[in-house]
Amino acid sequence: MFKEIKPRQIEENLFKLIGEDWMLITAGNLESFNTMTASWGGFGVLWSMNVSFIFVRPVRYTWQFIEKNSFYTLSYFEESYRKSLQICGEKSGRDTDKVKEAGLTPFETANGNVCFREAKLVIECKKLYFHDINPSMFMNPSIESNYPGKDYHRMYTGEIVNVMKKSV
Repeated sequence: MFKEIKPRQIEENLFKLIGEDWMLITAGNLESFNTMTASWGGFGVLWSMNVSFIFVRPVRYTWQFIEKNSFYTLSYFEESYRKSLQICGEKSGRDTDKVKEAGLTPFETANGNVCFREAKLVIECKKLYFHDINPSMFMNPSIESNYPGKDYHRMYTGEIVNVMKKSV
């Protein structure tokens, strides 16, 4: 169903994948996991490794799964799954089985992490570093408007250890 590719073989526009198409950030295993929709993040090279940068607020249920686990996955979907991504962004896994409601099918990767059969692209990452956003460091004061509840994100940097692209 999926074939492994190298990170540099990702053909999609990464800015579009993250900011327009959105992604699901998932952590845990099939017995206990949570996922959330995100449209912030990035990719790059750091410490001689291909990495991802994700941002999760501590108030999100997914945060505790990312904290407990060494890996997380990023799943990207075709536009036809927009409603599923909306459900995963609007509902909390604390209260409902949002994955079932979204019509997604979780499966476990070879590394024991969770992603979804419906995804077109999955990026599996091993946590390397985290940093809590400090508002006193904002050089543009307008950034603060993203935090009316003062619930600042934690940034995670993860080494990309596997990329899976849906086979046609």
